[in-house]
Order: sequence, then structure tokens, then C-alpha cells
Amino acid sequence: MARDYYEILGVPRNATKEEIKQAYRKLALQYHPDRNKSKEAEEKFKEINEAYAVLSDDEKRKEYDMYGAAGFEQRYRPEDIFRGADFSDFEDLFESMGFGPFGFGRDPFDIFGFREGRRKRGADLQATIQITLEEAAQGISREFEFFKTKRCDVCNGTGGAPGAKLKVCPHCNGTGRIRTTRRMGPMTFQTVTTCNHCRGVGKVYEKLCPACGGSGMKREKEKITINVPPGVFDGMRMRFEGAGEYGPGGYGDLYLTVRVKKHPLFARDGDDLITEYEIPFTTAILGGEVEIETLTSGKKKVSIPGGIQPGDIITLKGEGMPKLQRSGRGNLLIKLKVQIPRKISKRQRELIEEFEKEGKKKFFGLF
Repeated sequence: MARDYYEILGVPRNATKEEIKQAYRKLALQYHPDRNKSKEAEEKFKEINEAYAVLSDDEKRKEYDMYGAAGFEQRYRPEDIFRGADFSDFEDLFESMGFGPFGFGRDPFDIFGFREGRRKRGADLQATIQITLEEAAQGISREFEFFKTKRCDVCNGTGGAPGAKLKVCPHCNGTGRIRTTRRMGPMTFQTVTTCNHCRGVGKVYEKLCPACGGSGMKREKEKITINVPPGVFDGMRMRFEGAGEYGPGGYGDLYLTVRVKKHPLFARDGDDLITEYEIPFTTAILGGEVEIETLTSGKKKVSIPGGIQPGDIITLKGEGMPKLQRSGRGNLLIKLKVQIPRKISKRQRELIEEFEKEGKKKFFGLF
């Protein structure tokens, strides 16, 4: 799955949603399995459906652009890519041309084998963790508690009472699916859904588990250890495989969004940190040495060159944020402000006026 979706659709990285839609339409018609019978076309059709499912979704596209193909792959299972993807416009187009909606079945999940009839895994969970900027710089390990649906330990998730026998589900006659047919004028529509009684298995227990009432699940508190890497960004989403809700097909995942609190001294710009520091106007003129507070290294002495101007920036190399999953650190950018005293003594005024006169002499002496 670690591939360039923009390259697959043949669009630039700044392509609009309409350009992405048009590119998908052109390629989908070219490689649709009902038109192009080659094995290569089948694989290409899978690729362009996957690319469109990501790039047509604002949230998925944002994460793909931010973390790249490899990082995106760590955050999404293959079947997760198609959740929320809207192919409805193209279903009508394909069917109007006599094609099946997606060639391999009646929905995009059939293309990759994620069929409705399979035993579904549990739902994914979404949660948020707040950390400080210092913790984001150093990385942290923290215990995280939450409630989730787990497998019943009495029936081991089967839903049947100990020793109970299985029988054919009377609702679906053992098929695991319920077919519903309805008519709208001259058209007939048939939908196939998973049987709610046997959950797609085709069989049910004669006697249900007394602990979970036949659901095979129970609600409990869970505790896991969260390892947040150094350099994590605000809004970054981490996936914990198998830490989500339980379902007949196994556990879903936990998606944890990291929120980094605002810092009173430092703002973040990529891997760099920005801070402001106020110096006396005399230091701005004459230069000098000041102590600057860093995020993780304490105070550092910084030389101020003479003639510095308000808004000038001095860089402390390597005192920014660690580069996420890379070596090295960003820089600390110190934006200087010049302090002008509101009140001065008589002697200070005399010295400044003398300084002004000397400046005028020097200026006019140039001409």
C-alpha cells in the first residue's frame, strides 16, 4: 500500500477535488474489468480505486500528505481506506454503460476481499491524549485507561452457554445473509445484508451464554501503555492495533490523537521553536551577552551583536524540537524586541542628546 496515490491518478499534489474526480473517472473507465479483461488492468483498477478513496477524502488526504505513504500505511488498515469513501456517482456511470459497479462485486470492498458476509471485527475507538510541549520534545510513556467491549471470558466470545450445541439459524436458513427485494416502478432492487441473529455464521446456539446473554461480549475497563515518540506533532494520530472494540472477527484498533498544549514561551514551526526576548536599547546598540531560556537544555548564553534591530532573529542551532523518526533537531529562533525606557534621569537625557549630536555630525560629515 506504500505507493504514490498522486502518481497513480496522474495528478499534481495540489490537484483540486474536481481534478481528482475527473482523473479517476477517466482511468476507471479505461481499466474497468468489464471493459479491459487483462490481469494488469485488474491490478490497475484496484490501485486507482484505492488512490481515489484516499485523495477524495479531505481527512485521509491531509494525513497522507503529512506523513507520506509509509506513515499513512501505519495508520490505516487496507479496509479502513474505503470507510467513508463516496463512489456513488461512479456506480451510476458504470451501470449506465452496462458495467458492474466495481467489476468484482457490488461494492469496492469486494475488490480487496472485504465482503459484508465475513465475520466483522470490532469497531475502532477514537480517543485524545493531551501532553505538554516539553513532553512532545522528550517523548513520554504513559498509561491510558478507557472502557471498551471485550470478549466474554465465560463463552470465549461464542455467545453459547457452556456445553450448548449449534443449530442452523432459522432466520437465514444457514446462509448467514438476509436478502431483501423491493420494487420501484419497473425496477427491482435486491439488497443482501449480514444476518443479525447469527452474525453471518449461519448457525446459532440452542442455549445462550448466561454471562453475556449471547452477545459474546462484555464491557470492561482497559489499561494500555502509550509510548509517544520525541518530536510528535499536535494533531498526530497514532494507531494501536487490536486495542479497539471486540467483534466476532476480532478486535478493532484504537486511534489516539495527540494534542500538544500551548506553551507560554515557545511556539512551534515545524521542527523549529520560536521565542521572543526583550533587550535594553543600549544592548541593541552596543551588543552584549544575554541568557536565553531553552525548552529542554536550561539557560543558554547568547551573544547579541551591536546594531541589532527590533524584530531581528538570532538562531540557536539544535535547540528546537527533535525531528520525528529522524536524527537531529530543529533550531530555536529568538525574535528580539528592544525595550525603550519610559522615564530617564537628567544625566541620561544629557548623554542621549550628546549621542544624537555626535550622530548628526557624523551624518553631515559624509557630504
